[in-house]
Amino acid sequence: MNDPQLTTTILRTAKNIAIPGMSNKPDRASFNIGRYLLTRGYKIYPVNPVLKEVHGVACHKTLAEADAACRAETGKGIDLVDVFRASEFVPQIVDEVIALGIKNLWLQDGITHEEAEAKARAAGVNVVADDCIYRRLMALPQ
Repeated sequence: MNDPQLTTTILRTAKNIAIPGMSNKPDRASFNIGRYLLTRGYKIYPVNPVLKEVHGVACHKTLAEADAACRAETGKGIDLVDVFRASEFVPQIVDEVIALGIKNLWLQDGITHEEAEAKARAAGVNVVADDCIYRRLMALPQ
């Protein structure tokens, strides 16, 4: 179970969001949620090695590349990684999050990996799992 106070804190403090698994297909949740995050004032860093851009924003091949671009643009790194990849990819993403010192990890609906989540938490990463960032933002007063 996710801590509601933690989800609210993450949503109110994170500004730069990397999105592994971002799609350019309008029928995909990542496409629509990425667009919504932009309308809410977040800066997004799509991560998809086969795309050049989504919503006019450059795609990055890796999370490390997205973090470097964020640092170059803002002087700070990624605040939150919002994952739209299958659960089997979560351990690799967690290793990258830890290595880059990113403090917040969000696994979208249906995405969980208990072992990797525990590893992230043990490294000091705030983790929200199997939850929709869009649904939580819709419930959050602007």
